[in-house]
Amino acid sequence: MRIRFRTAAVVIASSAIAATLFFGSLKNGNAQTATRYLPEYTADGQLLLPKDWHHWVYLGSPLTPNALNDGHANFPEFHNVYIEPGSYEIYMKTGQFPEGTIFFKELQLTLPGENQDGSRTEPSGRGYFPGPFNGADVTVKDSKRFAETNGWGYFNFNHHEPKAPMAKVKAKGECAYCHIASAKKDEVWTQFYPLLDK
Repeated sequence: MRIRFRTAAVVIASSAIAATLFFGSLKNGNAQTATRYLPEYTADGQLLLPKDWHHWVYLGSPLTPNALNDGHANFPEFHNVYIEPGSYEIYMKTGQFPEGTIFFKELQLTLPGENQDGSRTEPSGRGYFPGPFNGADVTVKDSKRFAETNGWGYFNFNHHEPKAPMAKVKAKGECAYCHIASAKKDEVWTQFYPLLDK
């Protein structure tokens, strides 16, 4: 009986100490920030397909279907955009994207349209609905590595499935010029993502 009592007392005391330390750290603002996932490259400079992006911070899904772009949209899909959580946490504190920030844009086709505008009718109403995945684009901030493109590197991991395991950086004329010309903040389309544009 005494052994059980001592064991219970130790467990309760340990739990109380852990709770005190945890809530004390929150009170003092010393809680640890999220561990960052940073870009990984091959020896020849190709970016490896980032890991676990579906667990990152989801920002939004702009849509530019073929049916609304004369049948020739540059990206005829939903653009499901995620940001690496540690970078997002720093951005929310500082208002700046830190070096090593990764944006992952997973492309997702719309289901086949039933109307001239490419829309279809589902139980929720008429609209555009997500279909199969269709590759991905990734953007990485590295002011030294990508100095020629204003500090950001742009990579395509196929515009079809499966996604490529690695990708070479795109030339300035392929991706960067559009971001430089039209993105709202630091070459990022923050105007499309309310979480970043507060």
